[in-house]
This record gives sequence, C-alpha cells and structure tokens, in this order.
Amino acid sequence: MNEKELLKKAIAASISAGAEIMDVYNQDFDVDFKADKSPLTLADRRAHETICRSLHETGFPVLSEEGKDIPYETRKNWEKYWLVDPLDGTKEFVKRNGEFTVNIALVVGGKPEMGVIYVPVSRLLYFASPSAGAFKTSVPAENIQIDRILAGASPLPLKSSPEKLTIVGSRSHMSPETNDFIDNLRKTTPEIEFISIGSSLKLCLVAEGKAHVYPRFGPTMEWDTAAGQAIVEKSGGVVMKTDGIDPVRYNKPDLLNPWFIASRPY
Repeated sequence: MNEKELLKKAIAASISAGAEIMDVYNQDFDVDFKADKSPLTLADRRAHETICRSLHETGFPVLSEEGKDIPYETRKNWEKYWLVDPLDGTKEFVKRNGEFTVNIALVVGGKPEMGVIYVPVSRLLYFASPSAGAFKTSVPAENIQIDRILAGASPLPLKSSPEKLTIVGSRSHMSPETNDFIDNLRKTTPEIEFISIGSSLKLCLVAEGKAHVYPRFGPTMEWDTAAGQAIVEKSGGVVMKTDGIDPVRYNKPDLLNPWFIASRPY
C-alpha cells in the first residue's frame, strides 16, 4: 500500500472503532479494572478487535494498548508498525463527558510518521501524513466515503489563534510539576489562558493552534501520544522531552513515555 492508501485504511479503522465505542457508550456498561487500576470496558475491547482486524491487512504489525504484551525481543525488529490506543481516555468515557478518542499511528524507525485521531462523540477527525501534512475535518453520520472526507479537510494549524498564551492540560492527571511549570511561565507571561481537557485532544488543540503549550509532567504510554505527536509535528509544532533537545521516540524496551512538552510557536 502507498502512503495515501495506508492513511485511508487507518481513518476507516478509526471510524469503525468509533462506531463500536458509541454502541457501548449509548447503553449501560460494566467497568473492569486492570492491574494498574486503570478502567477497562467492553468498548476498549471491541475497538481493539476492530482496529487490529483492519490494520493487519496492511501487512505491518500492530501494537495496541489492549494487546501490549509483545516482548521487546520481537518488537525491536519492527522498522514500521501500527501503534494504537483503541480508546484513549477511558476515564472520560466512563464519566460520559465525550472527551475520548481513537488513536492510530504508523511508526517508522521510532518516529510517528502518520497519525489519526477520531473523536466518536463529536465525529471530529484529525489526521496527518508525511507528504500531505496535518488536517481536521468532521465525519458524516451516513454515507461515509473516505475520499470525500480527505477532500473536505482543513489544513492545520487553523488561521485563528488565541492572542493569550494558551496552555492545555489534563482533566484527570494534573501534577505538582505541571502546576510549577505554569507558575514559572506566569512570571514572564502574566496573561495565560488554561484549558483542561481529556485524552489526546490536548495534542489536537496544539496542532490546531488553539493551544500553544501542553506540558506533560506525568505518566503516559507510547500509544497515548504517537498519533497526536505525528499530527502536532506535521502542523508545525514539536513534542520534545523536557530536556528541550530530543523529540519523544517510540518502540523503546519500556513503553512508558518520558515527561514531555508539546508546543507550537507563539
């Protein structure tokens, strides 16, 4: 498959997963808990199965949060693979606030080169690929045609950008270090706007230009950020480790991300 065909495959998989998620979202559902106390629902599992079934047709391996027990001895030989969070923001899903996403990234040589983020409740779609750039669009409820979705997408960042320095942070995972980072910024930039939102939507806001900085001084996993990083980078932003030197990289022995700061010019 060429780049456009891979992108279309990932977009279609994200939309199909979103439909599975909404089917569970619109009924009563049970919540289980993993060993790390994070929630797990039928929606996570159904989205995982749908995405994996579709992406395996591309011939590239898939590493998904709900199928993550693949040893590094196997993964280290993957030059190109799909990195997936079938339902990012399960806590937000359980709260029914709509702030959850489907994340699909194509990682090449440790770098996320393609990213798709779909927001099932609002039907918003963010995507990026190396030759096309980054885009945002909405997905129709019926007669979904991927070519028409691609043709109607708006390039990122959007033209309008907030005048105040705008920081986006987690709705469920703020930390003292994040608060300290914001307090230090206030010393030189008193007029700061803060947005609190769940899941990979924080990275989407940076890609759009609606937020300038997303500091993450807390735990995230590789599947939480890869798709968003691709979209941020293809929109002209960066996702850097807190040393300010190196971008966040993928397919490490330990799938836990370092602390990072996603940003775009202000």
